[in-house]
Amino acid sequence: MNACDIDRIDHSVLYTTDMDTTAATYEALGFTLTPLSMHLGSDRPGGERRPMGAGNRCALFGATYLELLGLFGDGSVDPWNIRPLIAQYEGLHGCSFGCEDAVTVERRLRAAGLSSSGVLPLQRDVETPEGVATARFEAIHLDRARTPEGLVHIARHLTPELIHQPRYLKHANGATHLHSVLLVVDDADLEATVARYARTLGVPPTTEGPRHVLALQVGRMEIVAMSAFDEVLPGEPVPALPYLAGQAVAVGDLRAARDLVEGNGFTVRELPDGFFVGAGEARGAAIAFVRL
Repeated sequence: MNACDIDRIDHSVLYTTDMDTTAATYEALGFTLTPLSMHLGSDRPGGERRPMGAGNRCALFGATYLELLGLFGDGSVDPWNIRPLIAQYEGLHGCSFGCEDAVTVERRLRAAGLSSSGVLPLQRDVETPEGVATARFEAIHLDRARTPEGLVHIARHLTPELIHQPRYLKHANGATHLHSVLLVVDDADLEATVARYARTLGVPPTTEGPRHVLALQVGRMEIVAMSAFDEVLPGEPVPALPYLAGQAVAVGDLRAARDLVEGNGFTVRELPDGFFVGAGEARGAAIAFVRL
């Protein structure tokens, strides 16, 4: 394993067919969101970039972010094969890990039998104070047969300054970064899933109570068995397994964050290190706020 080639959870991906309502929900949760940006990409290395049938709005933190990915059109354009995922439920169906050397990561994942995508080009136009500019990325997709929880990929930002613009980095809830993403799996699949993520990320797993944790330099992947899920997010439903059940952001002032979220009408439930809003109110995936 190479513990250096993937260094962070770059972003989570929450899929929605109703971007307006989803964006309004996350703004009410205290996040500053970027304007809508539509994706262009290719399904093969060096291929022509085409519309992907999707666009996003993001809550940016400077190194990590939350992505709200909206699906647009009649579904005839869906090169990532996303729509079958949201036919089960709308919510978290993806996670992107960050790297600085996509070629090295791709070679390692291919050798491990986890990816055959090659390094794929991706771009989207973003608004800047100087006008519209094109943000560019490289991505390696894990083979979907290996990731029943959704679309998992590794991304390299070629133009990070166009994404993490200072004007979008301050949030009313005080969030500073994406702390973690939580995956729930059938008890029988727990060991194999943890091992797969360890191979993918190149880090050894540790345990914290019922959580199996894969910690990166920034952010961490948490995996829990279905039988222990209620210990982690009490009272949350599980529409399918495996299930990307939630995500957490770190905040500097938990009391202020709680006051804002509760004041905007959300039901707040306590956690040992913070609080969370359930998937039913947060558009399909629980959102937790934890101590910085």
